[in-house]
Amino acid sequence: MRIAVAGGGYVGLVAAACFADSGHQVAGLDIDPDKVARLARGECPIYEPGLTELLGRNLRAERLSFTTDAAAAFADAAVAFACVGTPPVADGSADLSAVEAVADAFVASAPESAILVLKSTVPVGTNERLQARLDAKSSRRLEVASNPEFLKEGTALDDFQRPDRVVLGVRSRRAEHLLRDLYEPFVRSGAPVLVMDPASAELVKYAANAMLACRISLMNEIANVAGRVGADVDRVRVGVGTDRRLGRSFLFPGIGYGGSCFPKDVRALAAVARAHDVEPRLLDAIDAVNEEQKLALVPAIMAHFGGNLKGRRIALWGLAFKPRTDDVREAPAIAIAGALADLGARVAAYDPEATETAKALLGDGIDYAPDAPSALDGADALVVATEWPEFRRPDLDAMKKRLAAPVVFDGRNLYDPGDMTRAGFTYYSIGRPPAGAG
Repeated sequence: MRIAVAGGGYVGLVAAACFADSGHQVAGLDIDPDKVARLARGECPIYEPGLTELLGRNLRAERLSFTTDAAAAFADAAVAFACVGTPPVADGSADLSAVEAVADAFVASAPESAILVLKSTVPVGTNERLQARLDAKSSRRLEVASNPEFLKEGTALDDFQRPDRVVLGVRSRRAEHLLRDLYEPFVRSGAPVLVMDPASAELVKYAANAMLACRISLMNEIANVAGRVGADVDRVRVGVGTDRRLGRSFLFPGIGYGGSCFPKDVRALAAVARAHDVEPRLLDAIDAVNEEQKLALVPAIMAHFGGNLKGRRIALWGLAFKPRTDDVREAPAIAIAGALADLGARVAAYDPEATETAKALLGDGIDYAPDAPSALDGADALVVATEWPEFRRPDLDAMKKRLAAPVVFDGRNLYDPGDMTRAGFTYYSIGRPPAGAG
C-alpha cells in the first residue's frame, strides 16, 4: 500500500519507518527542506533508540522516501497520516493550523476514496470539523479517521511495533478494514484493535495522558507530605502499589513530568472542558502541582547553603525530561538550571544526549560538561535531574574526590540514603528524610 506521513517529528518518523518496515511504500512529508535533505541521507534529526537504523534500512530498500512536495506525497496515497504538532496557545488550547494545512494539501491532491488519518493529538471535534472541511472543498469520497498515538519517547519503536492497543475512530467499515489491515503485523500477539467513533478516539488520548499525569502529580504531592512528617515515600509507594486496584506504574516520586505530551495535553483537555462549560478543577490542579514540583529541590538547596547561592558551583546531571531522549521540552532540569542560575549559582550540566537541544533554551547561561565526572569538578553540590542509566550506580568515592563538598540533591531518588551516608555524603531526595552529615 502507498502511504503518506505528514510530519517529520517523533510520531511521524516512527510511523513512517515502521510502516515501511512492514512492506509498504511510504512517502514522508515535511515543510523543512533541511530536515528532508538530512532524512533523505539517512540522518535522523532526533535521538530515539533504533530509529536511525530503521530509517536507513528502509531508505536503502527504497520503501521509504522524504519530500517537501505535498502534491507528490498525497497524489497516489491510499492513506495519509497527519503527524504534525499541535502546540498550545496562550489559553492552553491546541493550535491546529498545521493539521489544517495538512488537510488542505490532502484534499487538493489525494485520489478518490483516500483516507486522512489523524495521529496528531487534537481536541474532540477536530475530526468532524476536518471532515466538513474536506467535504466542502471536494466532491471526491474522502474520509477523515482518528488513530491516536501512544508512544513513549525512548521506547517509541517498541511501542509502535508492539502496542498495548490500537484505537481507530472511523465512520465507515471501509476505513476500519483498511486500517486494520495496516496494523495487522503489529497486533499478532493479541493486542486489541478498538474501533469507536472519532470523538471517542480523540478523547481517549487526552484521557489516558491526563490520568497518567494525575498519578505522577498525586504521588509527588504525597512525597512532599512524607518529607514533612518524617515518612519514607518509597515505603509508601510500595504499600500503595501492591494494591491490585492501583498497581505499581507511575508511582515513583520525583521532580515532575515534562516532554511534549503530558503538559500540553493536560492543558488542552482543560481548555476543551472550559469550552464546553465544564470547570476542569482537577486538570488545573494536576498541572499546577507539576509546575511547582519541578523546583521542589530548590528550597532544600537554598537552605543547605544558608539562603545564598552566589559564587556556588552546582553540578547538574541530566537535561532531558526523561532518559533515552534528547527532548528538553518542559523538562524539570531546564527549570532547575534556570532557577539556580537566577539565584547566582554557576551550573555545570551534563546529559548523554540532550546537550545541544538544551543549549537552544539555556544558551550560555550555564556550563556544559563533556561527561558526567567532569561536571562534578569543584562543584559545591550535585543535583540529579534525569534518571539516565549511567547515573544510577556511580563510583561514590570518585564522586566525592571530584566534588568540592560531598552533597547530593537527588530529584529522582536514584540512590539509597544509607549507602550515601556510609560513603560520607549529605544526601537530599524527594519524600525521604535527609541523610548524612546535614
